[in-house]
Amino acid sequence: MRRHSYPEREVDTIDWRVFSSLLPYLFEFKVRILLALSCLVLTKIASVYLPFVIKDIVDTLDKQLEENILLVPFALVITYGLVRFSIVLLAEVRDTLFGRVTERAIRRIGLKVFKHLHQLDLDFHLDRQTGGLSRDIDRGTSGISFLMRFMVFNIVPTLLEIVMVIGILWYNYGIWFALITAISIVSYGYFSIYATEWRTGYIRAANKADSSSNTRAIDSLLNYETVKYFSNEEYEAQAYDQQLSDWEKAKIQNRLSLFALNGGQAFIISLSMTAMLALAAYQVTYNEMTLGDFVLINAFMMQLFMPLNFLGFVYREIKGSLANIEHMFSLMARVPKVVDQPNAPDIEISDAVIEFNQVHFGYSNKREILKNVSFKVDKGQKVAVVGESGSGKSTLVKLLFRFYDCVQGDITIDKQNICLLTQSSVRQHIGIVPQDTVLFNDTIFENVKYGNPLASDEAVRHAIELAHLSDFIAALPDKENTQVGERGLKLSGGEKQRVAIARTILKGPEILVFDEATSSLDSHSEQAILNALRDVAKGHSSLVIAHRLSTIVDADNIVVLHRGEVVEQGNHQELLAHRGRYFTMWQLQQSNRDNYE
Repeated sequence: MRRHSYPEREVDTIDWRVFSSLLPYLFEFKVRILLALSCLVLTKIASVYLPFVIKDIVDTLDKQLEENILLVPFALVITYGLVRFSIVLLAEVRDTLFGRVTERAIRRIGLKVFKHLHQLDLDFHLDRQTGGLSRDIDRGTSGISFLMRFMVFNIVPTLLEIVMVIGILWYNYGIWFALITAISIVSYGYFSIYATEWRTGYIRAANKADSSSNTRAIDSLLNYETVKYFSNEEYEAQAYDQQLSDWEKAKIQNRLSLFALNGGQAFIISLSMTAMLALAAYQVTYNEMTLGDFVLINAFMMQLFMPLNFLGFVYREIKGSLANIEHMFSLMARVPKVVDQPNAPDIEISDAVIEFNQVHFGYSNKREILKNVSFKVDKGQKVAVVGESGSGKSTLVKLLFRFYDCVQGDITIDKQNICLLTQSSVRQHIGIVPQDTVLFNDTIFENVKYGNPLASDEAVRHAIELAHLSDFIAALPDKENTQVGERGLKLSGGEKQRVAIARTILKGPEILVFDEATSSLDSHSEQAILNALRDVAKGHSSLVIAHRLSTIVDADNIVVLHRGEVVEQGNHQELLAHRGRYFTMWQLQQSNRDNYE
């Protein structure tokens, strides 16, 4: 059964320095932050003042009842309404001001992560799990939004209000009221944090199961054809259901632990409120406190415990958000294996002469793929590289594009070592028609235009014509606006290859690479593609990675690789006359073709 591992969120070891990583993005709007914090402070001052207005209303009404006066304290009631409205208005202004800050930070960070992922080396992208990686980025950006919103609008204001209320109670009503409030809040906070830490394992398990099921689903859908080929729909459904079953169990445990958390919090709140109101009622009974004071204390306690009621949720989510943000930042901290040297210059192309000079390379220290490989592609020449599978043919292409750097030796273009040049400039001057052309889920026209997004529509259509794609497009109902499907699955292999050729023509590079571009095509499609390739390659330096030797008989030079070493070089006739490895390969392929015919 296919298994996918997914890294656990170690939320027990959160690095709170994540905040320092966010500060540069937040300080882009210093004035907005200052105004938002001002509104926050004013909101809390108004919130603390509101119970005093209620106290004055109650005391005024109580006094009038004793004196048999039936007058409504309209001024106090209007004051209450204005204070209540100011709290809501200031909170909305604060949210509006800070919302722009958070959204811009998410935009900046999201773009930076996206760019960085494209800068990472090929090994990272070969090992990545797209579904899990997508969730990492989604959770990271959502975590920033949650962290900023609740830290600024919940935790900080609540702490500010707690300090103010305890100070007011101590000053106006004595140490006992302040002490009960402080003890109840500390107990509530300690229990919430302890219980949340206990629940962390269940939350982590639910997140892991969620990511695993998402990865499994995306992997299965991306390989839709393979599933169909082997009639494994039920197998995939059962495997996905098993992932969902793990998620369901984790969610049930998560819910039960939430019940314990909420029950404990409710008990502490009830006990604290009872103690405070009992003490206040006692003092009212003995005229040490007015009825308005009793109402004020009750209002203060309600105001404090309402935001604290979410403390467990907020604390857990903040820790989870920090973990998600930290994981996203860890992606950004990952250093690519291939980097440009400081102040590396761009490549300058004159003759587009390519040289591989004593190149050694291995994907790991344990296995060397290429050993002392040397050959040259002169201006306008077509050089082919042949050899059995695993001999290192496609590795040469990856080295030329600087997906990897040589372990020893060097690759030069017009005598310039590509390892000393910028990667982007080297790749701008090389066009490729790969063995497996993967297209974007867009129209044929847009897929061709991807070769040069700034090209005019006329230039795109000219490239389509040069790639012998016009007749095919003309026969389609939607013509060039035909959708190719995900990864181009709606097109045949030959049709996708022609799109790749058109895309490369539009790019207009001086160097062309054909990586087994016809190995998976039938004879008719192969001849059509070969004709198109010959037209495209005229006047260009071309490197051809070939499986079918019949496709490269016109090459100026043929390099024969065996176990990562160059064992023969020469044109087709020279190599046949030499009767070496190339001759053996040619005879074998000709024999297979004769048997097939």
